[in-house]
Amino acid sequence: MNLQRVAAFSRGEQGGNPAGVALLTEPLSDKDMARIAAEVGYSETAFAYPLSADRKHWRVRYFSPESEVPFCGHATVALGSVLGETYGLSTYSLKINQADIEVTASQTEAGIAAELTSPQTYSRALSEKELSETLALLGLQVTDLDEQLPPAKIHGGADHIVLPLQRRDTLSAMHYDLDAGRELMNRHGLVTIMLVYIEDAQTFHSRNAFASGGVLEDPATGAASAAFAGYLRDKQWPHGGKITLYQGEDMGAPSVITVALTDEPGASVSVSGSTRKIAV
Repeated sequence: MNLQRVAAFSRGEQGGNPAGVALLTEPLSDKDMARIAAEVGYSETAFAYPLSADRKHWRVRYFSPESEVPFCGHATVALGSVLGETYGLSTYSLKINQADIEVTASQTEAGIAAELTSPQTYSRALSEKELSETLALLGLQVTDLDEQLPPAKIHGGADHIVLPLQRRDTLSAMHYDLDAGRELMNRHGLVTIMLVYIEDAQTFHSRNAFASGGVLEDPATGAASAAFAGYLRDKQWPHGGKITLYQGEDMGAPSVITVALTDEPGASVSVSGSTRKIAV
């Protein structure tokens, strides 16, 4: 097993979300993958083994320290950079639990970057119970929400709740109880709860509570960003074909996520970012 540690969506040599990347020659048991993910200790570790002799097709699964995750954006970008460095800059086909996606590795002045093509996206309005429970968990009121975009349940390979906030300082003050968050997220089948501040039509600041994986907060969440982009499209938001999300600023791990999208309902989106190696 080739196990590496990579920060995805980094800003140069700063920030990004650390992920474990395990390149395998054959599948591991769920028990072994869960154990290794817990030992690595990052929010997710991607486990990949080849499905073809040319190493262009891979089976991928994602584990947090506490559970398996159906799709993880930052670990996919980290995996793309490792595949690019190991087997060459190219596009790689990935079979995840519920979809087939791609990741493309490219060389930049800062190092290897990667761009993933997400699973299909969709969204729906929150029920009154979902909204009231989520607001209570985070100590928020309906008056804290931005009327430009209603709260929603969003999907781009995994389920998330998004709450757009009208003030940047409300985003900065995010807090909640980890155990209560874990219970709520598991009960509603959520991977994260995403809080977003709208700077302008194409620029957003976000924070993602990730209690379902045993982590208080993710510094960069590609899967939620993909789902959010799909939601913007569903709401006919003037996205201009591309949005940028700044995440991790409030936890000292500045990260940048870029998402390209079309106006085709439900279509995949492209999520890209820089990466940096993490020395052990």
